[in-house]
Amino acid sequence: MNARVALPGLVTGMLGLAAGLVAFLFEQQIFGAVAGLLALAAGVAGLRLGQQLAEQSAVQRLVEDELRVVRAEVEHKEAALRAELEAMSHDDDTDPQTAEMLTDPSTGLFSESFFNVALESRVAAARRHLRPVAVVLLEVVGGLPNGEPTEANADIVAESIKVTLREADTSCRLRNGYFALLLEDTPENGAIWTVERIRRQLMGAEAGLTLWAGVACYPAHAFSPDEIMSAAETALIAAKEWRQDRIEVAIAAAD
Repeated sequence: MNARVALPGLVTGMLGLAAGLVAFLFEQQIFGAVAGLLALAAGVAGLRLGQQLAEQSAVQRLVEDELRVVRAEVEHKEAALRAELEAMSHDDDTDPQTAEMLTDPSTGLFSESFFNVALESRVAAARRHLRPVAVVLLEVVGGLPNGEPTEANADIVAESIKVTLREADTSCRLRNGYFALLLEDTPENGAIWTVERIRRQLMGAEAGLTLWAGVACYPAHAFSPDEIMSAAETALIAAKEWRQDRIEVAIAAAD
């Protein structure tokens, strides 16, 4: 784009150079005047280009600074909440009902109540700052492909998720037994790669496990938290039709 903007000034400068050479070689004053005018036009074009580039650079710096601030705020809040939950888990005076509202007692992951609040907050932030957010629903079973599916060890699945996700991401255990991932600033391809890394981690942890996953992203597949969850659930149901590892991605949202 910058090359196209600079092209008029470059062409004008070359024409001015050619006119100047003609004026020098043939001693034609008119060509000298033309060369001067073309040189002036090239200078004006160069000045405008410099101003446009400076403005673009300033806007880009502002956007990058804002994104850094937002990411820092999100990471700070996540770190503070995790520290608070860790302190609560070691505090004998903590109300058990309060702790249970925030964490899943069997795996130590965040609870469904926390996930719903976090999803609402992340989608609102993504909408303001034009960034993608991915939701992944996972179910892991044993017994396939030859037998009937049996529930996998939740602790093994939770540990594989914990060692795979970034600090900015959120992992939860839903009441229906699904594992839910909330992936910050992650489009469809990034979510698929995250699931694949979890699958490989599970393979090393225990043989014979099958992973099904449904992926939905804002804004590619849905625009509201409820729509994103519904799209991810639909994708997971489609994945469960296979008797092997399967990742299904939601259908793109209608314009």
